[in-house]
Amino acid sequence: MSKKKKSFSLLLTSLLALSLTLSACGGNNNNKTTNTNGENKAGNNTATETGSSEKPVELTWYTIGAPQKDLDKVLEEVNKYTLEKINATIDMKMIDFGDYTQKMQVMVASGEPMDILFTCSWAFDYVQNARKGAFMQLDELLDKQGKGIKDTIDPAFLEGSKVDGHNYAVPANKELPAQEVFRFNKELLDKYKLDITNVKTMEGLEPLLKTIKENEPEVTPYAMVKDFMPVMPFDYIIEKMPMAVYMDTKDYKVVNILESPEIKEALKTVRKFYKAGYISPEVATTSSVDDLYKSGKWFTDRAATQPLADNLWSASYGYPVVSTPAGQPYIYNWSVMGSMQAISANSEHPEKAMEFLNLLNTDPVLRNMIDSGIEGVHYEKVGDNMVKNLPDAKNYDMPTFSLGNIMINYLNEGDPENKWEEFKKFNDAGINAPLLGFNFDTSKITNEIAAVQNVKEEFWAPLMTGAVDPEEYLAKANEKFKAAGLDKIITEAQSQLDAWKAANNK
Repeated sequence: MSKKKKSFSLLLTSLLALSLTLSACGGNNNNKTTNTNGENKAGNNTATETGSSEKPVELTWYTIGAPQKDLDKVLEEVNKYTLEKINATIDMKMIDFGDYTQKMQVMVASGEPMDILFTCSWAFDYVQNARKGAFMQLDELLDKQGKGIKDTIDPAFLEGSKVDGHNYAVPANKELPAQEVFRFNKELLDKYKLDITNVKTMEGLEPLLKTIKENEPEVTPYAMVKDFMPVMPFDYIIEKMPMAVYMDTKDYKVVNILESPEIKEALKTVRKFYKAGYISPEVATTSSVDDLYKSGKWFTDRAATQPLADNLWSASYGYPVVSTPAGQPYIYNWSVMGSMQAISANSEHPEKAMEFLNLLNTDPVLRNMIDSGIEGVHYEKVGDNMVKNLPDAKNYDMPTFSLGNIMINYLNEGDPENKWEEFKKFNDAGINAPLLGFNFDTSKITNEIAAVQNVKEEFWAPLMTGAVDPEEYLAKANEKFKAAGLDKIITEAQSQLDAWKAANNK
């Protein structure tokens, strides 16, 4: 996998989180905490500089991603560096994406020794585990050993990821808003001279889809998966569940979106597309359309974007991809919490763990070594701040988004010099979603949440993808959701939201 693919892995999988926004930024390349040699000014002095004779600390770090063949080789070099910088070494343990949540739940519950662990809104749930006591409260540690983090990353990440007023993890400095776009296979756009400048809604796609359907029988006009959901004007209490507030809410009233006129109209459009053959007839059971991307046999889909996303998609697929906005760039709880590092509540070395996280997020030498491997083995420099992969890069292919501040990463060959400035502009344009900072406590309604989730498993995918007639099935779904306790969940959410609204002068 190329470095460009690697950096973009969250963005490509973020459809699982929203639509993704898989997902993978504030700040710029000239971090205040680093000098031109990449040395960390905000971190503590090295053991050598202080004359310390303290025994080095080994920190155990659990993180997400497929275990890499050259991990031990890279860690050997990393540990030489961290030993000198903070008198500590790292024992990194990687757990693959599909296994991470379950395995971490078991290990944390059993008291497995660990210091640092990956958490987020979509794997090993950050809010839930912070409230359970799995993570250490970081407020004082950030003020002392983590001062460089606070000086470096966009303040919105730390503010937006507070749980009940406190920070329990360090967010990655990356793209901050989530913005949906319609993506297009440019070769088909060019072939039929199709204009996307006026495509702003699902309805606006219809004449283009009709052209492709009539002229390209081997092409799927709209590449859609079972997790699809139309872009709606809602901020959800729980992602992809029917409780939400309107984006332009003034009273913060929680509504059942399945009773809204907006969802009824959107589902009519999706149903029309399904019946016209613009969507695969197997969509309600389709979890991936990677085969379409590999073959180029698709025309459009929807995804979450970031700066230079079209270039990354094009490089990943091997043919040109272009996009146009399908929604506004909103900053949600889940986008702020999309990639985080927590310190275990059971860590014996919390101060040293924060020193390491501070170094990881402010020191380009360490950040790029952990991300890209060893210079001359996995990559080579092709400029002062630009790299290209060497053949051995396949043995060390880390998920970039999960490893901290991406703003101090090297540029990939072909990246524009202003890449990180573009991320800063994107972040600055983000609009705070109404529920940013509100975290729903489901402890009083766990049975109802489980029951509603079961109903969702039955109805959600067929309804949202157009596989069934919404005129008939929407009423059935609503009836079952209410029987499962949806109204009780909404009442509890409203009570908590009213209290949060009053406490925060909303």
